[in-house]
Amino acid sequence: MRYVLSVLVENEPGVLSRVAGLFSGRGFNIESLNVAPTLDSAVSHMTIATSGDAQIVEQIIKQLRKLVTVIKVADYQELTSVQREMMLIKVQADDSRRGEVLRIADIFRCKVVDVSLTDLTLEATGDHQKIGAIISLLNRFGIKDIARTGTMVMKRSMQPE
Repeated sequence: MRYVLSVLVENEPGVLSRVAGLFSGRGFNIESLNVAPTLDSAVSHMTIATSGDAQIVEQIIKQLRKLVTVIKVADYQELTSVQREMMLIKVQADDSRRGEVLRIADIFRCKVVDVSLTDLTLEATGDHQKIGAIISLLNRFGIKDIARTGTMVMKRSMQPE
């Protein structure tokens, strides 16, 4: 099962290392990790996507809460949320295939951010499944490169506390 954790931490050196150490110490993989400052420059927001057993994730959450630099931990498995990733993907698209690549890009509301005679670079934004679907459809054209942000998450406004 896929889990997305939101962790508010003090913005100081070594925090990322300690958080990642909890995962590696339990033999648990981090699928994606996104870290950025919040409105308060002394606090950073980590979004960690991972897959695995519910009991192990529960233990990791408990251990995260024990770290001095961790302010708050939320498991978005139980909450209604908005989740997004951004991806840049460079696809082979010579003259004969360019129209088809552009149609797929249009269907998924991708932006063309770079063009050459032999390829297109697209920017795509969406949830984990949408990004996976885009990759799957463009794979047959020949993907030259991919860069992804990892999952970002925010609780929806209209839900009970």
